[in-house]
Amino acid sequence: MRLDIIRADTVDRIKAATRETLQARYNDLLPGDLDTRVLIKPNLNSYMNALTGNTTDLRLMAAVIELLKDAGYSDITIAEGTNSGFYRNNISVIKRLAVDKLAGYYGVNVKDLNYSEPVEVGFEGGVKAGVARECMEAGLFINMPKLKTHFEAGMSVCLKNLMGCLVGQVNKKKTHQSLWANIVNLNAAIRPHLHIVDGIVAMEGLGPTRGTPIKTSAVLLGTDPFVTDLVCSRLAGLDHNNVGPLRVAIQRGLLDKQRLEFAMGFPLERVFGFKPPKAGLLASFIHNPKRQRHFIAIRNTAVFRYLASTQLGGTLLYKSGLRQDVFIQEEMQCRGLTLDPSTCNNCGRCADYCPIDLPLPQALSAQDPRCIRCLYCYCVCPTGAIAFEGTLGFMAEQNAQYETIIKGIS
Repeated sequence: MRLDIIRADTVDRIKAATRETLQARYNDLLPGDLDTRVLIKPNLNSYMNALTGNTTDLRLMAAVIELLKDAGYSDITIAEGTNSGFYRNNISVIKRLAVDKLAGYYGVNVKDLNYSEPVEVGFEGGVKAGVARECMEAGLFINMPKLKTHFEAGMSVCLKNLMGCLVGQVNKKKTHQSLWANIVNLNAAIRPHLHIVDGIVAMEGLGPTRGTPIKTSAVLLGTDPFVTDLVCSRLAGLDHNNVGPLRVAIQRGLLDKQRLEFAMGFPLERVFGFKPPKAGLLASFIHNPKRQRHFIAIRNTAVFRYLASTQLGGTLLYKSGLRQDVFIQEEMQCRGLTLDPSTCNNCGRCADYCPIDLPLPQALSAQDPRCIRCLYCYCVCPTGAIAFEGTLGFMAEQNAQYETIIKGIS
């Protein structure tokens, strides 16, 4: 049972500290067979990027990939079964977050687990759900969740992140028949070898999508998902008794006395007071575990699915709080990013946030072909010196919600 916390917020520090900690403390977890299948499972909940506190930071993924590539591993895959709403609407979150471009830059694979071959695992009440075969057969499985609040589970970190291993909507919706218990069941069936939590920019409030980004500059590495999640709840200043999967884990003895004492006694440099995930009255009523199964039965009817697929129906669900995401169909068309030298103050912030270490801001003027257009530099530029050329499309929604906050906390 191992756990470490590193402080990092710039790309240089993220990569150096992650490499140093992995090599010093977790090197024994790396398989001797360099041809083994390595799976990296981030949290790609929506097309809101990591700076909103929603999804796993590309800089942290890059840090892990660079270490694995340098160690000689040749079969590396970034894999995620994204939110079923996006899957149902044929929206590629992997593409919108530039994860495919990051994978291409490093020469690794990328896989949408919604289209994988399922392997059955057991859920509550004898229900069987299909997990992507890649997750069950990986020689090295690295779970890379985001630290954020969650209005149904209380918190979404290591345990909750494995829901993305389920194949398609038909299997994901089975978790909600008994959400907390089935998250624990997933973690009994799938055993990642290592957990690396992205808390660099976390999310408080009404997570996992409609919360507020909060900068903690923390990355947690551990081998036990229950212990790691419990320490994450302490770091966030959240009562672990309000985190559903942790409550079930304690009830089932998965967080035994030894693990509880280790997690509760783990030294923390700072505790953040995250705002709890308080949903509206309607959402809180419906998503109560005692009533949720009845709502699920209604939601699975043909009439409800049709109404939810319409623009009006989707808008009503979003405004009522029953749906967290907006499924914007318009893609972003980026012709490039340009720099206005007259407004650039050379603060270096853009370079701190570039996942692939481009020499910013100079590379913007040269239109460096290596740029993966993740837009991190554009999002954090405090003076607006980095201009976007093209059509923002879905990205306009992120700007509307988070532009000012991101520039403030970065």
